Amino acid sequence: MKLNTRDYDYLIVGAGPYGSIFAHEAAKHGKRSLIIEKRSHVGGNMYTHKEHGINVHDFGAHIFHTDNKEVWDYVNQFTEFNGYINQVVANYEGELYNLPFNMNTFYQMWGVKTPAEAAAKIEEQRQAAGITAAPKNLEEQAISLIGTDIYEKLIKGYTEKQWGRSATELPSFIIRRLPVRYTFDNNYFNHRYQGVPVDGYTAIFDNMLDSDLIDVQTDVDFFDNKDTYLEEFPRIVYTGMIDRFFDYKHGELEYRSVRFESETFDTDNKQGNAVINYTERDVPFTRVMEWRHFDQKGDDNVTVITSEFPQDWDRTKEAYYPVNDHKNSEIFKKYRKEADNLDNVIMGGRLGNYQYYDMDQVFNAALKEVQKEFGK
Repeated sequence: MKLNTRDYDYLIVGAGPYGSIFAHEAAKHGKRSLIIEKRSHVGGNMYTHKEHGINVHDFGAHIFHTDNKEVWDYVNQFTEFNGYINQVVANYEGELYNLPFNMNTFYQMWGVKTPAEAAAKIEEQRQAAGITAAPKNLEEQAISLIGTDIYEKLIKGYTEKQWGRSATELPSFIIRRLPVRYTFDNNYFNHRYQGVPVDGYTAIFDNMLDSDLIDVQTDVDFFDNKDTYLEEFPRIVYTGMIDRFFDYKHGELEYRSVRFESETFDTDNKQGNAVINYTERDVPFTRVMEWRHFDQKGDDNVTVITSEFPQDWDRTKEAYYPVNDHKNSEIFKKYRKEADNLDNVIMGGRLGNYQYYDMDQVFNAALKEVQKEFGK
């Protein structure tokens, strides 16, 4: 059975942002692409759908945030964004705290009212913990940044749920993603450009892939006909798991997976905030999203909330987060070396590059690859 039925220039495996951007830009250069996607929809984990007039994010909260003006201008050509600013609330045993860590958090935790008082409290707790050298793991990094009390209440349980292991076994760089600021500023991100699409993220991909030179096949698994695809298509852009592409020959890379549970309620305001983190270790979910608070859209007296449950990954589940510890990084290097020796395959995206990318980083990586492939 012939799979390259229209003399495609590219097979793109995965209809997420990396693959979709590549197809869009290839079409602008007159190249024809076939995108195959094992899920039933485009957009990857950015996929959204409408429910009771509300834009529901099917795979967790996605807030586009970046300092990269080129990326911001690029994504805005496909849809309009609102000015949503993410301001997260943390719930620890019924106590509520503002995130990310800022003067509101420090006041709620310790009653301190000035940056100097907050810094002194953190330094006192850092010294009491005996951390004098460069942090060796996430626990030491967190205590160095925000002290023992905040670590114990707002980081330790949440992080260990998310990653499925002790904070002392996790690399220190993970916690550096969270801002720490000595101002009364609850903006979760430091980036200049922020928002969510007024029509949902799926609108981006519908517009991006609207070309006579792009065909999309959903519910199609590359691995059902891998050898035929490799034989028939002159160039392949692969955005799936890099270890699976090579039949796990160097061993399985580790990932974390996530399960989502959604509920509908007869109210227009269930929890009073878009995102609430539940930071106790014994609470099985990490956060709860109330979608209408992201863009103030929806039918009267109805709201949809989604709870996010981290879970161990196995081959029956979706891989969401690479576990970039030393052991996995060494395995990945072997796969990366194999990939670099393939003349007709481009590996990209969070899974293809085994990196914990934010959305803007995936967009930027895809645009850089496009420049390599086609020039400016």
